[in-house]
Amino acid sequence: MILPTTLTACAAAAIINIWLAMRVGKLRQQFEIAHGDGGNELLAHRMRAQLNFVESTPFALLLIGAIEISGKGGLWLSIVVAIYMLGRVSHAIGMDSMQVGRARMIGTATTMLTLLGLSIYAVTIAAKLV
Repeated sequence: MILPTTLTACAAAAIINIWLAMRVGKLRQQFEIAHGDGGNELLAHRMRAQLNFVESTPFALLLIGAIEISGKGGLWLSIVVAIYMLGRVSHAIGMDSMQVGRARMIGTATTMLTLLGLSIYAVTIAAKLV
């Protein structure tokens, strides 16, 4: 069974994670910080953005895969994946700011709403309500 939406979502997640790691690595190199954040606030923010991605995205990918395996996916699920991934990028960009700005809020809301929506839909599939 080929799961094109899940495969694409996993590929996008891997690429975003590489981008997040490169952003952290760039600051580590620039400020010669081998471990931790070295007291650098921007590095701490970028590290937290990457960790937040790694904390949330596996749940999204599992839900996407389970929904697609159930046969209840489709174009709508691909659109949800795209919105989720754009939200994660928005969150990471927003984390560069020292204040909670619009980009971070959009990313956070997108993540939470996507996870909630996918979770509810997965339960309705499991309960055979759809």
